[in-house]
Amino acid sequence: MSDCYIYCTKSSLSQAHGRIYLELGVSAQDNRNPFVFLLFLSLPLNPCEGFHEQRGEREGVVCTGASGFIASWLVKLLLQRGYFVNGTVLDLNDWKQTDHLLALEGAKNRLRLFEAHLMVEGSLDSAIVGCDGVFHTACPVNADVKEPQGDVLHPAIKGTLNVLSSCRKCPSVKRVVLTSSIAAVMYTGRSLTPDVVIDENWFSDSELCKKLDLLSWSSMWYAVSKTLAEEAAWRFSKENGIDMVALNPGRVIGPMLQPMLNASVAVLLKLINGT
Repeated sequence: MSDCYIYCTKSSLSQAHGRIYLELGVSAQDNRNPFVFLLFLSLPLNPCEGFHEQRGEREGVVCTGASGFIASWLVKLLLQRGYFVNGTVLDLNDWKQTDHLLALEGAKNRLRLFEAHLMVEGSLDSAIVGCDGVFHTACPVNADVKEPQGDVLHPAIKGTLNVLSSCRKCPSVKRVVLTSSIAAVMYTGRSLTPDVVIDENWFSDSELCKKLDLLSWSSMWYAVSKTLAEEAAWRFSKENGIDMVALNPGRVIGPMLQPMLNASVAVLLKLINGT
């Protein structure tokens, strides 16, 4: 990866369970997003051997929210490495969600898009059945939160649990990779000096998040939603024997594949143009 930097606050890439904490960036000259390389380290699959037509059923991986910023790069790299990919989008008839994915190299033969709504239980069943791994990247990022419960909290928590519920029904799923956020671990009231190591026992204090002046209204509720969603995901996965890894990235930046500006990148644009 040229002109990119990766800072890890915890060395946990070799662990089968746990979290990975990242601050990632990539220059505009680079055509890759380094975050997706870390995602691959979390799914122990061999693209050279494991993905083929076997017993009439095609094996592969699932990427939820496939039209998003991180997910689009993930789908691209999965295809480049020879995987069969089932991607979920909200609307198959919306070209802004589908065209850039269908144009990717390898998409014609190895990418299938499914319309799925995270809030509808069972909506992802058809996309996940028979697959080896699931990358859950879909999450509401609302820059203008008006009703916290309906805008971010319920969608984040219920949506994540619905994905895991679908995975529970599919014995073929070997691992689930959850894209969480550094916001789910850093607001604890504890010191964050360089010698402090954040581990799997850290979760942001939801009540503290609501009191912090450094967070905007929408950012505060985003932190709360990511915290509660990851906590719920760990409980569900442990209770149901699901092998899950959570990644807690900081700011992920780089070129976009999707044609529309997503909420997280829009924050950076506002910093650049001073709005």
